[in-house]
Amino acid sequence: MPLDPSFIGRTYPPTTFYEVGREKIREFAEALGDANPAYVDTEAAKALGHPDVIAPPTFPFVLTYRAAAQVVGDPELGLDFSRVVHGDQRFVYSRPVRAGDRLGVTSVIESIKSLAGNDVISVRGEVNDDSGEHVVTAHMMLVARAAEGE
Repeated sequence: MPLDPSFIGRTYPPTTFYEVGREKIREFAEALGDANPAYVDTEAAKALGHPDVIAPPTFPFVLTYRAAAQVVGDPELGLDFSRVVHGDQRFVYSRPVRAGDRLGVTSVIESIKSLAGNDVISVRGEVNDDSGEHVVTAHMMLVARAAEGE
């Protein structure tokens, strides 16, 4: 059964704050194979005008994926996660994520479409620090493949 488009605009409660640590940033950059010194060296980051090391541009996925679990796990929405694939991801920044940030995410269902029997749901994650400053908006598209025979 297709997802109900009346869920478009549903906003989920903000997540608890996630504290961004230097070691988490280093591990993430290392996993990506990105040797940018601003990710691991405080002095290199300061030379670029940042107060501390910054995170690679895709780092907020760590936070927004966890926040999107509220959407995926919403029993009223009825999304069958066993059929979900990650279709797209993009980030729109106000400023870089920095070591020491305490970040929370508010997820919003942006759109729900049915394409060739597949449900396509777009989720926006607004990432703010603990003072309320906007840091980044994450846009995630999930595709729930049609069950065989549908």
